[in-house]
Amino acid sequence: MRIARFSTLDDQSEVAFGLVDIDAEGQRFVSRIVGHPLLGPIKLAGDPMKLEDVRLLSPILPSKVVCIGKNYADHVAEMKDITGESTEEPVVFLKPSTAVTGPGDPVFHPAISERVDYEGELAIVIGRLCREVPPERAKDVIFGYTCANDVTARDLQKKDKQWTRGKGFDSFCPLGPWIETGLSLEEAADLRVTTTVDGEVRQDGRTSDFIHGIPELISYVSSFMTLVPGDVILTGTPAGVGPVQVGQQMTVSIERIGELTNRVVTRD
Repeated sequence: MRIARFSTLDDQSEVAFGLVDIDAEGQRFVSRIVGHPLLGPIKLAGDPMKLEDVRLLSPILPSKVVCIGKNYADHVAEMKDITGESTEEPVVFLKPSTAVTGPGDPVFHPAISERVDYEGELAIVIGRLCREVPPERAKDVIFGYTCANDVTARDLQKKDKQWTRGKGFDSFCPLGPWIETGLSLEEAADLRVTTTVDGEVRQDGRTSDFIHGIPELISYVSSFMTLVPGDVILTGTPAGVGPVQVGQQMTVSIERIGELTNRVVTRD
């Protein structure tokens, strides 16, 4: 299933979850869900709506976004001067919930930064309260997967020697367009991840190139913090990161999931 969160174009104050599907003519539509997909039974309600007639929002509002750095060897090599060498254990940092934004929403270029980078990533959405999850049980706590862009003020990341400010600005964590719940752990372990800027491919990697796999990441993170339903884990970005300018459009595409597009703007 593909679970979206949306508002109608007529009343953007009304937010609901919905099930995204395709009809016989290839037209995508969304059917409203009654109930929270992470918290209990759900049922469909009302008539399906064409996808272009709704505004897709971030598919989940996580209590925390747990991010993994240095999880592709080629990315470690290209960022060695800023973030150092690879480490035996996963590198973990957090983005605040206020950084989360949705598909089509603007990403704000901070006035104090001279370089803002895109970082396309696979995101894991946690489906149940968990801690100290052994790797062999990781699949039991995954609700689904979505696309993410770990937007980074690279100059501030380098200046600060740690990553909170450079990665924590409002709008620096686009998620979407929906949560794909139908992938097995084995399928999620080999997906193509690409990032384009104004249609030009800048990143092209596969999750099979992870240094630390999905079960290991969930086990490691949950060994020192409790994960709650809706929490998101970003799994790291492949090589090819680079700057994006005001006015440019970033698109993170992950096969079997979808596309997440955002434009960089200045804040009024």
